[in-house]
Amino acid sequence: MFRPVSLQKSPNETVTATFCTLALAHVEQIDIFWRAILQAAQEPVISWDWAYKLRLAVNDSCYEAYAIEWEELVQGVMLLETQWHRLWLSARSPLVYVEYLASAPWNRRPIEDPPYLAGVGRTLLLLARQRSVELGYGGRVGLHSLPGTEAFYHLNNMADYGPDPDKDGLVYFEYPALQR
Repeated sequence: MFRPVSLQKSPNETVTATFCTLALAHVEQIDIFWRAILQAAQEPVISWDWAYKLRLAVNDSCYEAYAIEWEELVQGVMLLETQWHRLWLSARSPLVYVEYLASAPWNRRPIEDPPYLAGVGRTLLLLARQRSVELGYGGRVGLHSLPGTEAFYHLNNMADYGPDPDKDGLVYFEYPALQR
């Protein structure tokens, strides 16, 4: 799967990146280029094993792993679960669950301000929502936020359902179905 996506390089420059299925080359780039920067910044995503996530997506049809690349460099990645999760409070309709979502360190405002490319995380969320539509789930998406990233999901208009005691108190967020 390859799909063009637009990202902001500067306030006046839009670039066209590629949304694609995660591959081993992407995982290798994460290990080579991301790891040291994330470790120096003490980011919790440093412990995420993207090689394992890729194997999971390749071997289990419930999972899908994607990357955004630009100039032959991974700018963001995510792992989706597409079959087991349901809406929290209402009709228990199926949704796409974002297991993991990460922007490259140089695209994170706390590490690089301004970020090299703006909108990577937001674009990944929108692509998860688009995948939900493609699967017939109406755009419904859910996720648990890492501590300190809740504001990002508020800015992206996801409904906040508060801390989930079953997920170590991580705050649960959802997008409802898109209006027709």
